Amino acid sequence: MTRISIPPDAKLRVVGDVHGDATGFAYALATDRFVIQLGDIVDHGPDSAATLRMMFDRMEQGSGLFLLGNHDLKLARTLAGEPVRAEPVVQATIAQMDDALKERAVRLISEAPAWLRHGANLFVHGGFHTVMLQLEAPEHRLARPQGPMARALYGEPTGRIQPDGYPERSLRWVDRIPRGITVYCGHDRRSTDGRPYVRRGVLGGKAVFLDTGAGKGGHLSWIDLG
Repeated sequence: MTRISIPPDAKLRVVGDVHGDATGFAYALATDRFVIQLGDIVDHGPDSAATLRMMFDRMEQGSGLFLLGNHDLKLARTLAGEPVRAEPVVQATIAQMDDALKERAVRLISEAPAWLRHGANLFVHGGFHTVMLQLEAPEHRLARPQGPMARALYGEPTGRIQPDGYPERSLRWVDRIPRGITVYCGHDRRSTDGRPYVRRGVLGGKAVFLDTGAGKGGHLSWIDLG
């Protein structure tokens, strides 16, 4: 497996959860910066097939990559014939895809890293674990996530279910981020004002949450670094 690496001196654009918002994603990609997309490219929004093609094209140009998101993993596992619950949003995404895009999705999602460190910045979809500062994300090949991989995709569950039926997730992991480290993530829509939500931990590190509801009634957010 050959993963795309971030050029050492590249100026970056970090893009939050896309969820099929092709119009917003086209605006986000209209840059000469190296693009890091934080996962969940698909589902919910109007054109997940287009958002996949845009991301994959960017990768082939060598000017971007995406982190593994839980929706991306579920899509690829479904396409690969793995035992996955067939959720309506996933089936809606698959209905938009031709055979060539399905093959491309399985191949490239299976190679997507679950987290990526670049200097003092750590990029991940769901949540931070201290091992992410010590080790590169392992190859997963669409396996069910466990340990730090599960944290990377789903965050840190409390064990309780919210009124909307989704698991409640804690932000205790923010307090484990060391001083000088910034974690950029998505997954949970923590923002209440439409802008990325910034939370600082007790050790001095911070997390920046970029999911602002794209494809689900909100909009797509991104941050430029460097």
